Amino acid sequence: MLADKILRRESGIVLYGITPPKADTDAEKQIEIATRQIERLAPLNLDGLIVYDIQDEGSRIADERPFPFMATLDGFDYCENHLKDLTIPKIVYRSVGKYTESQLSAFLSADQSKYLTVFVGVPSQQEQTTLSLPQAYALRQKTNATMVTGGVTIPERHRKKGDEHLRILAKHEQGCRFFVSQGVYDLDAAKSVVSDCYYHSEQTGQPVDPIIFTFTPCGSAKTLQFMKWLGISIPRWLENDLVHSSDILEKSVDICEQNWLELKAFAEEKGIPVGANIESVAIRKVEIDASIELVHRIKQSI
Repeated sequence: MLADKILRRESGIVLYGITPPKADTDAEKQIEIATRQIERLAPLNLDGLIVYDIQDEGSRIADERPFPFMATLDGFDYCENHLKDLTIPKIVYRSVGKYTESQLSAFLSADQSKYLTVFVGVPSQQEQTTLSLPQAYALRQKTNATMVTGGVTIPERHRKKGDEHLRILAKHEQGCRFFVSQGVYDLDAAKSVVSDCYYHSEQTGQPVDPIIFTFTPCGSAKTLQFMKWLGISIPRWLENDLVHSSDILEKSVDICEQNWLELKAFAEEKGIPVGANIESVAIRKVEIDASIELVHRIKQSI
């Protein structure tokens, strides 16, 4: 089981990330989308499924969003109503600022053999919220301290502030037992997080929880623009290689695979447990198919 692997701090966890359908999707279309997702993912022998809880991040950045924001169905409801036949554990994200204490408490009572969670804070400190991350962690401790909970880690933030390993430790103390990154194209930033986690662990004796690095194929200049808007750092030389490639999608899959192999080798040398989460930020079939190809490639290295 995924929860057991996390609590044993095992390496090699492989997840796949999806976003629920748009909130205005009619019931028949919801069934159609879920059926395709189950058919696509069931044969992959994944350790688990991540179901994102997206929020409008327009306040985080002044640049125009490349794709318009559209609210989605609730991830937990979508799993309960449509994804029961996909019999792998689900990690349901909760953007905690969207929920009241009673709403989050109700979710925390979900079947722990089927559900894990990741709490996400608000994209901008200026936004009004119902719950903060510390309040959500405290509520979990009071309501259901045994639900395996993870946190988000952002390697790009480490490049700027140099304290991502300390954020990971602080979230561990609040109950997080695994961490999921945003998409990795800046390999140096990701390796720096692993390195600082390792040497901080050497000093303190606190073992490092599994870090699940996310890999996101890119199939067009528009997708690349969106990924950058989301905060994914793409070095200039790498952006040039992608944009000028004869097949940007295949090139990005190759890069994602190589980044995973380098991170895996780097972390294994230091005894740090790492895993992979594969996603497609685009809904085009070719990009989704490329993400499935990347799952196969990564699983061959486990």
